[in-house]
Amino acid sequence: MAQFDLTSRMGQYLDRHLVFPLLEFLSAKEIYDETELLKAKLDILSKTNMIDYAIDIRKQLYPNEEVPEDLKQRRQHVVAQLQELQQEVQPILKIMADDEVMKNMENMRDSKTLINFLSKDYKFEIEMIESLHKLAKYRYECGNYSVSTSYLYFCMLVLPPNDKNYLSVLWGKFASEILVQNWESALEDLNKLREYIDSSPNQFGGNSLQLLQQRTWLIHWSLFVFFNHALGRELIIDMFLYRPHYLNAIQTMCPHILRYLATAVIINRVRRSALKDLVKVIQQESYTYRDPITEFLEHLYVNFDFDGARQKLHECQSVLFNDFFLISCLDEFVENARLMIFETFCRIHQCISIGMLAEKLNMNPEEAECWIVNLIRNARLDAKIDSKLGHVVMGAQPLSPYQQLIEKIDTLSVRSETLCGLIDRRLKARTDIRWGNQDF
Repeated sequence: MAQFDLTSRMGQYLDRHLVFPLLEFLSAKEIYDETELLKAKLDILSKTNMIDYAIDIRKQLYPNEEVPEDLKQRRQHVVAQLQELQQEVQPILKIMADDEVMKNMENMRDSKTLINFLSKDYKFEIEMIESLHKLAKYRYECGNYSVSTSYLYFCMLVLPPNDKNYLSVLWGKFASEILVQNWESALEDLNKLREYIDSSPNQFGGNSLQLLQQRTWLIHWSLFVFFNHALGRELIIDMFLYRPHYLNAIQTMCPHILRYLATAVIINRVRRSALKDLVKVIQQESYTYRDPITEFLEHLYVNFDFDGARQKLHECQSVLFNDFFLISCLDEFVENARLMIFETFCRIHQCISIGMLAEKLNMNPEEAECWIVNLIRNARLDAKIDSKLGHVVMGAQPLSPYQQLIEKIDTLSVRSETLCGLIDRRLKARTDIRWGNQDF
């Protein structure tokens, strides 16, 4: 399964702390040598302040060796530095402990008004935010993600979007929320980051490469949210497939993300209309990236190769079982993939042998017959089963004009929203340039 593992590719675009859950998952799956994984963890930990964790990993790697003295000294240094930073922001910590003040702050939309309010009544100085930002980052490097989240939240309330630290605060808050598995807040932070990146290109000096890098990182970090949040499987399709900037980033920098987009489309019965657009993208990128999941869709919807699709479905099960993000979708994926094979097969054939269909679906005949009976009952398919002959006889199932219209509207509404957003940003940029040329 190592040939289908994407951890090394994903790790290039993830914060080192976000890589740890992936390495822990690989350890449990025993895909790689455990000693090599422990060395990888120790190498990453050497760049953080999680000294106790590093000592534990080192003991597993070298059980007969003493803990190096430099690690012990570094631990003392980290504790001392932490205390020093906390002392610098003591006034802010007092403010954060007052729930009433924090509620008032949340209701103040203007950064200047908020700073004046804090300066007047609570001995606050804007320079303290720099120290709080450093403390939040230090806490994060120590693995205290929940504490870091609260500090960064305060920074977000106070800092204006054009502050030099604002983008760093957004990324830090997003990572912290992911690591404490607070998916509602993580989704909010994801939307804030995307809005900031898409609507503030001037913050990156108009550098297209930097914008592409920011979007590529956001694509990878967002997988944690999309495959854990209840709405994630809808949102990933809208963002990755129907937002041109992000689809372009996937095609340019990380075509391996098509695995996750394809999985989301397969398990989402409501968004079947996205299949046509997805298959086009998969065909365009097939020369740069292929895996059993993308090949399954190609075999089924491009080549109508049911034997090939059946073989790829078997491989897909192994891929999902060994993928950190997709393992929770395994049963749902298999069920929907079988349904897609069945539906496509039924469009072509009027009378189908249950034995042959069972072979296509990787099931035994009895299991396949029971599955088809439930499918006919629940999905209200126009079909009958002849148990004596072992056949499924299909009725005429033309897609109703109403259903065709609904599918087209779903696709067009997303595209229209994207186009409107692009026009608004162009008009805003043109207005900014026009006002910038005026003399006051």
